[in-house]
Amino acid sequence: MAKSTAVAKKLSGLADLVIAAAAKKRDPSIKIPVRSLSNVRFNEKKGIIEMGGNTQDRTFFNVAMAKKFMQTMLVADALSELQRAELTTSLREIYYRTKHTMADSHENTFDTQDESDPIIEDLEVGLEALREEFHVRADNGGTVIGPLVLSDDGDRVDCGKLGKGGYSVPSIVEEEYVGIKKCTADFVLLVEKGTQWNRLAEDKFWKKYNCILLTGNGQPPRGVRRLARRLNEEKKLPVYVLVDNDPWGYYIYSVIKQGSINLAFESKRMAIPQAKFVGLSSADPEAYGLPRNVGIKLNDKDIGRAKELLNYPWFQKKEWQAEIKKMLASGLKYELDALANKDFQYLTKKYLPKKLADKDWLD
Repeated sequence: MAKSTAVAKKLSGLADLVIAAAAKKRDPSIKIPVRSLSNVRFNEKKGIIEMGGNTQDRTFFNVAMAKKFMQTMLVADALSELQRAELTTSLREIYYRTKHTMADSHENTFDTQDESDPIIEDLEVGLEALREEFHVRADNGGTVIGPLVLSDDGDRVDCGKLGKGGYSVPSIVEEEYVGIKKCTADFVLLVEKGTQWNRLAEDKFWKKYNCILLTGNGQPPRGVRRLARRLNEEKKLPVYVLVDNDPWGYYIYSVIKQGSINLAFESKRMAIPQAKFVGLSSADPEAYGLPRNVGIKLNDKDIGRAKELLNYPWFQKKEWQAEIKKMLASGLKYELDALANKDFQYLTKKYLPKKLADKDWLD
């Protein structure tokens, strides 16, 4: 059975469930896996975060759940419509497609998009299908440049011949939409910030070191993570992650490597357990002579977040415990931008070449 047909059948199965319950005069009910820290576990053997088996029933005859049950069915119906029409759409359009005022009331089906987006995530985990398989995309949120040729909707895209602007990574990068036609790179460098990605692209770092430069401009969106995973899985490319030296940079790395708590059900198709943390590390300010005055004092939120990370199972390696504790002991965090204090091209000419040559990374 084709993947799209299987997804369409899962969506129509929700309607069948309601019809069957109504025929038996029973309360329609669907099971939704709990998406919280209490229902995830770290699989050390696989190196990914996985969702547990805890579920909650979403029923129609329960006053507290009736609206959410109705919302779930409305969104599922809209997604089923997309499948039948073989169209893709945005999260925003799903919100507007399902929003209306209910008859004889002043009550809306949805008041804000913050209500409809989580319903799509509920359906993803409940039906074991990615949002992209529902034909729902988010805005393009990443960029790639390097020795990589893709096919996008029948068009040939050479990511090494698009100037320093690169190729805008779509939110849907599954094989049936984006094909990897040719890849001669030695590794992928996934960069947290667009500023550093721009520097690397402008300095032609990817040409000199034969790599693919990829950025998600902060927390990488799904399309960026999926493309990095495909390059790692299909082309066997190592993935190195370059982020700020702060708790948020550490967390971004962990999401790329192990997956996220909220989307644990996707880890098996999005996480990259072999990904390496190439910096900035807590030892780098001293090793590369960055003055303390370019560091930023850790605030209470930073400190609290760092302490949370220390307790996560996937940060229990002694190297990571030492890394996070060293940052806390210094009382400072360092942004990648601080490397410009040495020289505007220090990142591309000195820092990364030495890091990669010395294999100075954390796993």
